[in-house]
Amino acid sequence: MSSRARLVLVVCFTVVALIFARLGLWQMDRLRERRAANMAALAARSAPRVRLDTATPITTALDGREVSAIGRYDHEHDVVLRGRVYGGSPGVEVVTPLVLEGGRTAALVNRGFLPAPDAVTAQTDSVREFGRVRVNGTALALPSGGGAPLERGGHTTWARLDREALSARMPYRIAAVYIRQSPDTALPPFPRRLEPLPIDDGPHLSYAIQWFAFAAMAMVFGGVILKTKSVKGEQ
Repeated sequence: MSSRARLVLVVCFTVVALIFARLGLWQMDRLRERRAANMAALAARSAPRVRLDTATPITTALDGREVSAIGRYDHEHDVVLRGRVYGGSPGVEVVTPLVLEGGRTAALVNRGFLPAPDAVTAQTDSVREFGRVRVNGTALALPSGGGAPLERGGHTTWARLDREALSARMPYRIAAVYIRQSPDTALPPFPRRLEPLPIDDGPHLSYAIQWFAFAAMAMVFGGVILKTKSVKGEQ
């Protein structure tokens, strides 16, 4: 291999190593951001439970707080979130508007997971809950955008919640947060209520270690090429 080719390879490995190292630093930044968010989430969960009602402003400031609400489910406007998996089984998540007292505001409630072989088609009639109910759970900010519905076989499903799109379909105002209902043995077995979202570091640290390892390998390969050149030069 010519000296020029070796030089090009060394430069390439150096550039690759720098890119990998930068990706590792980026993952470390993500880790710091996640840990900061985790601290905020832990503080929110440890705060006193908030009662959602029409007399209290329901804003995104409640994101992550433990909340309770009393009202009646409007099953005519059930929302089915497709493409979900729980315990390795495909299915959907059932979200139902809980109309608060007064009837002018509703908080969407993620009531949990319902098995469905194709993760799309699900009959929610059998899991309706009637009468006045109390819901306990975690308030989460209701996102906007990217939630166009899919119509298939007379059924409407959604990839994700979309405040703007859903508000246009509801006969009342939708709260800025939705409730992820907590598991409770007193509730029906289905939909299966979902556990609170985990508060952990996620995969960022392991990703950072991988990128730094790739950077080190690239530098080692570059060093081997330089050493080979030096040895041959001495001979």
